[in-house]
Amino acid sequence: MAGPQPTLIGARSPVANIKSQIKRNRQNERRRLQNKSVRSELRTRTKRAVVAVESGEEQAEELLRAAVRRIDTAASHGVIHKNQAANRKSKLMRRARSLVSSDQ
Repeated sequence: MAGPQPTLIGARSPVANIKSQIKRNRQNERRRLQNKSVRSELRTRTKRAVVAVESGEEQAEELLRAAVRRIDTAASHGVIHKNQAANRKSKLMRRARSLVSSDQ
């Protein structure tokens, strides 16, 4: 009698008994963790860009471009939906524009 399968899931244990589904669970968990770090990076880059615009840093434009580029990459890799990417970019640019116009 074999014990439970070792998994990357940690506290969660897979329910499946089927070999292909056990493999699918492992793949999904790896992808979930990778996507989680990408989404975290998106939030970080967006936050850095907004702070740079607020403080009037010279690098603000470069940081905005980097944030938009990362959002596009995440969408093309399927981490976020393409409409979600468009919404995030729009929100970011609107926020940056309002901060720049209020400073002048």
